[in-house]
Amino acid sequence: MNSTQNRHINTAWHPLADGNPPVWASGWGEDEFGVFVEFTLADVSQRLRWIPPGVFQMGAPEDESGRLDREGPQHPVILKEGYWLFDTPVTQALWLAVMGGNPSRFQSPERPVEQVSWDDCQNFLKKINDVIPGLELGLPSEAQWEYACRADSTTAIYTGDLDIIGDGNAPALHAIAWYGGNSGVGFELEDGYEVTYLKNRQFKDNPSGSHPVAQKLPNGWGLYDMLGNVWEWVADEYHNDYQGAPEDGSVWDDEAGGLRVIRGGSWSGGARYCRSAYRYWSPPGYRGNYLGFRPARVQS
Repeated sequence: MNSTQNRHINTAWHPLADGNPPVWASGWGEDEFGVFVEFTLADVSQRLRWIPPGVFQMGAPEDESGRLDREGPQHPVILKEGYWLFDTPVTQALWLAVMGGNPSRFQSPERPVEQVSWDDCQNFLKKINDVIPGLELGLPSEAQWEYACRADSTTAIYTGDLDIIGDGNAPALHAIAWYGGNSGVGFELEDGYEVTYLKNRQFKDNPSGSHPVAQKLPNGWGLYDMLGNVWEWVADEYHNDYQGAPEDGSVWDDEAGGLRVIRGGSWSGGARYCRSAYRYWSPPGYRGNYLGFRPARVQS
């Protein structure tokens, strides 16, 4: 373990500090993206990536292409604690192993689970935490989500700037995201969706839908599908902008039952939604075939 990584971790508990993984881990290690651990449930394995503490500028600068007022004002956030984050959205295989059913429209084990509400996610998290003692998963805060998505980048997407040619046409997205401009490419299920509402799509292929996770390039911290494929629920209540937002990256939740934030864009949406700073909302009981989630574990 090099000195840079030692500065990012708390050696009092880190699973690689003394060669001992967490009791719930079925695998662990370190690679070019950093530290990871895995757990296994009913033959389904899920990897979590270590997200180191740090400081970042949350939100979009005023000159970013596609920016909306709700993405500002851009402001510094200090995350003093690192955390674990799933390297993919929750798959249908894992959802089925925990919940005993599969609500998704685009059914296949390696695709992200969708048609799950924020409330459904809370039920999933309670059940998996009961089944695997010590796992202690929750939804990430909005700040934790964006920080992880950016992976030290400051541009519109984690590979650089985003030239948005049309609603469904931003060529830089094709390598890293399934979005409305390319989600018909290679789509093989019968229950697809005709994406006809986006102008000037990058690829004309239809029908369209979600795709198996981890087919596109990951970001610098080894996280797949942070942009595109399915929107991801986070813990925070939705606010119209960042005025008064927590400076420490904690969950911003004023009223129980309020609108909840979703992040990352999806297979059905336009290019402007697949930016690290873009944010939207949904009622906590709503389910859509473009809505999934990605749990986190904040180590205490």
